[in-house]
Amino acid sequence: MGLFFEDPLFEEFTMAFALGFTSHGELGLGEVRATCARILDGNDDSWFAAWCETADRLVEAGDVSAKGGHTVSAREAYVRASVSYAVAYHPLFGVPVDSRLVEAFGKQRSAFDKAAVLFDPAGESLVIPFDGAQMPAYFFHAPGTTGRRPLVVATNGYDATLYELFLANAVPALRRGYHCLIFDGPGQGAVLFEQGIPIRADWEAVVGPVIDAAVGREDVDPDRIVLVGTSLGGYLALRAASGERRLAACVADPGLLSIASGMVGRLGAAGVSEEVIERYPDIPEDVLAPVAEAIHADRSLRWAVEQRGFWVHGVNSLAEYLRATVPFDLTDHIAAIRCPTAITAAENDPLARTGQQIYDALPGKKALFRFQISEGAGDHCEVGNRSLLDQRIFDWLDEVL
Repeated sequence: MGLFFEDPLFEEFTMAFALGFTSHGELGLGEVRATCARILDGNDDSWFAAWCETADRLVEAGDVSAKGGHTVSAREAYVRASVSYAVAYHPLFGVPVDSRLVEAFGKQRSAFDKAAVLFDPAGESLVIPFDGAQMPAYFFHAPGTTGRRPLVVATNGYDATLYELFLANAVPALRRGYHCLIFDGPGQGAVLFEQGIPIRADWEAVVGPVIDAAVGREDVDPDRIVLVGTSLGGYLALRAASGERRLAACVADPGLLSIASGMVGRLGAAGVSEEVIERYPDIPEDVLAPVAEAIHADRSLRWAVEQRGFWVHGVNSLAEYLRATVPFDLTDHIAAIRCPTAITAAENDPLARTGQQIYDALPGKKALFRFQISEGAGDHCEVGNRSLLDQRIFDWLDEVL
């Protein structure tokens, strides 16, 4: 049994999304516990209702504070509301898109917009056109700074949005005098939820227009632009660094070589023979059928593969999903990375298992940061102790830049 739920998916969402960035201004433990107490374990409707209730209450509190001129209190309430809406709609991933997800996402955006304008200086809402998509973004200025400053560009992964990126990357960057630009690309946030555009492997093409939007700014030092990728963003950031030469540094949290490597492990665990796995991704449908049934029967796997993976990649079957993941492989791209690069590898993070392999293959200045369970930072993306990650990564960036 977990700390909050027996249901593994609910427990994962609570720990990763509701509590993962507490040190960065996220929900408090008591607030999370009180919300969880209203939830029927394993019931998605109950989960959605409880987290939306918390989020709505926080928006109301923020409105009261804003009306009274209490800027900091209002801003913090709106940010916490934004997190609560994200936690609420996560179990609803998949196609057809649930109307409740769309509604809650809209409320999340509204709450975050209210928070953004209350920063000093105010956060800037941007729209970056890219290949038929309209990528939403925000630019946040480091408070109390003048002149050109280094910029952290943060890119996401499979299931979070730029609003969660704010807590993961913008908060620690702003505290240290870095500007920060957060955005959602294809397969992420509004680009997926509302525009229906799936993810793509060539993230250097996606990041290019984002850098274009930053380099011309008078407050950005064009020679000190850093790209940080979180979760699947660890792969995406490295792929972008292999083709985008304007980056002064890259951070992959974690170092993920390919999506396929994880799927191969799942196939092996499901009893698929090595001879068949060698044919990946062209595995016969009849061989995949029992694997697909096993994934569907497992709540966590069903969400990760069917609800999230199929949706993000724009596919409808396990066979299509396997084929869609093939281009997400850094093997032939690592040697092209020229900027200083940091790789994270948390002890208990399955996505970090290829971190050492990537580090060894990197040709230039590089660093490998290992995080241990004994430090409270051994889980995926160090969610149990992000402060330790911030310390090590930003100290390294300070020295590199």
